[in-house]
Amino acid sequence: MFSFLGVPVDAAYHLVAGFTGILTPVLGGLAAVAAIVAFTVAVRLLLMPLSLRALRGQVIQARLAPQLHALRQRYARRPERLQREMSALYKREGTSLFAGFTPLLLQWPFLSVMYLLFRSPQVGGKPNTLLSGDLLGVPLGTHWLSGVGPASAQGAVFLGVFALLAGLCWLSARLGRLMTVQAGKDQADGAQAAPAGGGLLVRALPYLTVVIAAFAPLAAGLYLLTSLAWSLAERKLFWRSDRTLRRRR
Repeated sequence: MFSFLGVPVDAAYHLVAGFTGILTPVLGGLAAVAAIVAFTVAVRLLLMPLSLRALRGQVIQARLAPQLHALRQRYARRPERLQREMSALYKREGTSLFAGFTPLLLQWPFLSVMYLLFRSPQVGGKPNTLLSGDLLGVPLGTHWLSGVGPASAQGAVFLGVFALLAGLCWLSARLGRLMTVQAGKDQADGAQAAPAGGGLLVRALPYLTVVIAAFAPLAAGLYLLTSLAWSLAERKLFWRSDRTLRRRR
């Protein structure tokens, strides 16, 4: 575990473990699962202003993409002039190159604490009791590849989680493309937008979460599933509200 994250992970552990204890008389072994989902939703709700700010910055970047592409073509051999023109464009639009990236970076410590909490066998030098819960008979501390086997009944639970993750990744990628295309059309007003990359790596990147879950314990997979579902809901909500505001203008 990263040493500088040890204290917040320990604090988060006591919060989730305490909530699990409250839920145990009602939910039994599923109490830890419910606590993981609830804690993830609570943290993502607190981070929602940063998430929406990042989405807003990404949409602005997509809107400016045709103009940025034109500037790069026009001043390809004059990097200093290109930098000045790009800076001037960002200034006119009231944004910056890092408008969509900085809010994501600020969320990283919080999301890292949660991921470490749900994948670490020990917290504060003691066993992570959250991993002793189970989902459909599968202990939350179990790994897909190092457990009883991917083809077993327990493996089927993991495969179900992976299938849900893959579906959410596909929906998220599709929504991201729709948002980018719409933003580009709004800014270009019918002009040809900057070409988008469509290589194999670009198409595969959205599914990296599934790969991470395949090498993490089930508890971490449930966290990733909940967090990704929340992110998708945020993007859908933002896109609808953004489209509604543009139509009213």
